Amino acid sequence: MRKLFLDDLRAVDMIYSGSEADGFDVVRSYEDFVQYINSNGLPDFISFDNDLGLDANDEVALDGYACAKWLVYESGLDLSNLEFKVHSANPVASEQIRGLLTNYIKHLKRLR
Repeated sequence: MRKLFLDDLRAVDMIYSGSEADGFDVVRSYEDFVQYINSNGLPDFISFDNDLGLDANDEVALDGYACAKWLVYESGLDLSNLEFKVHSANPVASEQIRGLLTNYIKHLKRLR
């Protein structure tokens, strides 16, 4: 199982424990997220943070919700078997990511 961890600061073992923390590839920004998936394909599981710090211009960086929107609207990938978790401490953004991905995956499964 290929697993991807999106978080600007935290290590995987700060969120997951024991063997659950094994095998994650880590990306720290929207750009790294898009590049990883374009290079390696869609992983089986993605763990999303939302707030990804500041960009190179000290402005708020594109966030985990932007990553989820890229997956749904721009990637062209079949997300119907994607498993995910949102580990963000931002409750509003967590629900946005969870809602977007859950509803889109349900939609894809209904089309089958």
